[in-house]
Amino acid sequence: MNSNGNIPGTISLIGMPGAGKSTVGVVLAKLSGLRFVDTDLEIQQREQATLQAILEQSGYLRLRAIEQEVLLHSNLDNAVISTGGSVVYSAAVMRRLRAAGPVVYLETDLATLERRVAAAPLRGIASSSRQTYAEVYAERTPLYRQYTDITVDAGAGGVDDVAGAILRQVAPHRNTTGCSGQ
Repeated sequence: MNSNGNIPGTISLIGMPGAGKSTVGVVLAKLSGLRFVDTDLEIQQREQATLQAILEQSGYLRLRAIEQEVLLHSNLDNAVISTGGSVVYSAAVMRRLRAAGPVVYLETDLATLERRVAAAPLRGIASSSRQTYAEVYAERTPLYRQYTDITVDAGAGGVDDVAGAILRQVAPHRNTTGCSGQ
């Protein structure tokens, strides 16, 4: 638990690409006093390549493996963790995130997500190139719901509204035993 007794020491954000995990995560970190960790950026720094370049050179399964390595070995203490959209394919990572603190699913309807992703092409979505975005959405949604502690409508209001909704819901999920950073 951080210095604000009502906020868990770690809050992990999951959801589809375009749900707003990074954008909401930055605001949530500021409001909660936690540091912000964007695993997509961690992957890019480690690999010295964009997610799209990793996909093109090594494939989506390699990108998922790198994501798993990064999340299994990152310090999760006192942080808002913005995960990649494919994190839910790793049961080991999801166990670690849930042990660290509440996992928040930023749920958004498919039409909104498609509009947001279309505005930022070449996002590096870790899925088969044969799958449409709608198919990826249909495949991942049950996994997000399986692993979440809290679901927040990421399309309800602006970034500050979504971050505030998360803060109101995480207090009952305080991790009083602390988080193992490794």
